[in-house]
Amino acid sequence: MLIHPWDAALNDAEWQGWLTAHDFGQLAVNGAPGEPPFVQPLHFSYDAGRGEAVTHLARPNPIWPAIAAAPQVTLSVVDDYTFIPGPWHAPDDAPPEHGTPTSFYAAVQLLCTAHIVDDPEAKADLLHRQLAHFQPAGDYASVVPDLAPFGRMLPGIRGLRLEVTDVRAKFKYGANKPRPMQHAVAARLADRDSPGDAAARTHQLRRLAATEG
Repeated sequence: MLIHPWDAALNDAEWQGWLTAHDFGQLAVNGAPGEPPFVQPLHFSYDAGRGEAVTHLARPNPIWPAIAAAPQVTLSVVDDYTFIPGPWHAPDDAPPEHGTPTSFYAAVQLLCTAHIVDDPEAKADLLHRQLAHFQPAGDYASVVPDLAPFGRMLPGIRGLRLEVTDVRAKFKYGANKPRPMQHAVAARLADRDSPGDAAARTHQLRRLAATEG
C-alpha cells in the first residue's frame, strides 16, 4: 500500500483508535507454495496493550493449512471511504472537467504472526476477550469447556492470536490539496451526504484541524 507523507497516520493513537471502532476486516494468507492465497472476511478484536488481534474460525475452514504453512499474515481493514468527483479538485484557473477524481478512505494493515489456538481453556479465554469487545453489556453466558451452553461448541472452532509485527496506516483525505480546496470539498461532502460522506468529512476536517494548529 502506497502511503504518501500527507496520508500517513498522525500518530499511533489515530490508527489504534480507528481500528478499535472498525472491527471487521480481511485476513490475507499466502498459503503453501503452489496454492492460491486465502482472503478470509472476519470480525476481530484488537488489543493495543497486548499488540495483537484475536479472532476464531470454524474448524472445517480451509484456511488452517495455509496459516500453518505461512503464519506471516496480513489483517486488512478499509472503511470510511467515498468518491471525490474531478470537478471538486479542479484548480481555480482550470475548467471543472479538468479536475482529477480520487477516492477518500482510511486503511490499516496489521502485519502479523498468526498463532493457532486449540487448547480449550485458551480458546475460552480468547472468546471471552471477543465477547467483552462486541457485547460490552455482558449479556452472554460464560464459555467453559465441556459445560453448557457453549462448551460443546469449542471443538468446532479454532482460535487465532494475531501478533502484530508491523503496521501500515493510511488516512487519504486530500491533505495534499490547498487548504481552501479542502474546506470546499468538506462542504460539498456535507451537501451531497451520500453513504460514507459524513465519515469521510469528519476525518478530513479532523486531520485538517490537527495540521492547522
